[in-house]
Amino acid sequence: MTNAASPYGTLPPAADMSSRKPISLPRLNDMRARGEKITMLTAYDATFAAVADAAGVECILVGDSLGMVCQGLHSTAGVSLETMRYHTESVVRGLRRVQGTAWVIGDLPFGTYHESREQALRSAMVLMQAGAHMVKLEGGDWTTETVEFLVKRGVPVCAHLGLTPQTVHALGGYRVQGREPAAAAQLTQDALALQEAGASMLVLEMVPAVLATGLTEALPRCHTIGIGAGNGTAGQVLVLHDMLGINLGKNPKFVRNFMTHADSVQTALSHYVAAVKDGSFPDNTLHAW
Repeated sequence: MTNAASPYGTLPPAADMSSRKPISLPRLNDMRARGEKITMLTAYDATFAAVADAAGVECILVGDSLGMVCQGLHSTAGVSLETMRYHTESVVRGLRRVQGTAWVIGDLPFGTYHESREQALRSAMVLMQAGAHMVKLEGGDWTTETVEFLVKRGVPVCAHLGLTPQTVHALGGYRVQGREPAAAAQLTQDALALQEAGASMLVLEMVPAVLATGLTEALPRCHTIGIGAGNGTAGQVLVLHDMLGINLGKNPKFVRNFMTHADSVQTALSHYVAAVKDGSFPDNTLHAW
C-alpha cells in the first residue's frame, strides 16, 4: 500500500496491508480459537481510524466516549444519535480511503435503545447505514430481549457489563463492579444471558481480573473485551486519547501511556497492538482490585 494523504499529513505505510483481509465475525472466531488476542481502540475521525487500522488494530469502536474527549462533556449521557452517526461515517470514510480492514463498532447512545426493541432497531439502523458493522449497548438482563431482537434481524451486537458509563451516576461513580459475591453472581448471570441472546462480543469494564477470566472461559460464543479487567479476556480496548496520554483528566490506573517510548502516534499504536498480542498489556497485578 502506498502512503495515503490526509488533511494532517501523510499516513505511515503498513508493510503487510496487502496481505490483510477485512475483519469479520468468522475471522474473530478463528482468532479466539487460536488463542490470539483481539485488539480494539476507539477512534472518532477519519485520520485516526486509518492510522489505527494501519497499526493492525482489528476493531475500531466509535465510542460515545467522544462526548468527553471530543465534546468536553462530563459524561457520555449527553451524546446524541446524530453525533454518533456523524462520527461513524467519518471513521468509515477514513478506512475506505486506505482500503482498511478493521471491524467498526458503533455505540448506541443513552436513551436510544431503552424505550423498546423497535426503538433500538431504528437506532441501530442509523449506525449500520453509516457504515458500522456492529452496534454496542450497555446493560444487563434488561437488554437481552433487545439483543435477541437485533441479532435476529441481522444486526451484530456487542454488549457491555461492569462499569457502564452511561449509568455511572446510578453506580455511584467510576467504581469497580462485581467485587462482592452477589454482584459477581449477577454479572455472571447477565453475561450468560447476553451470550444466549446472541451477543457476539462483550466489553467488561472495571471488573476483577479473576471474574473477567472466568467469564471468558464461560462464554465460548461471546468474545470478551477487557478494559480495566485484567489480561484474561479474549481482547482489550482502550480509549485512544487515554493510551496516547492526551486526555483532559487523570488516566485510570489500568491505562498505559504508549507514547512514552514511541516516536510517533503510529509507533505508539503498533506498540499497543504488540503488547496486547503478547499478553504484556495489561499487567494483571494492576487489576486484582
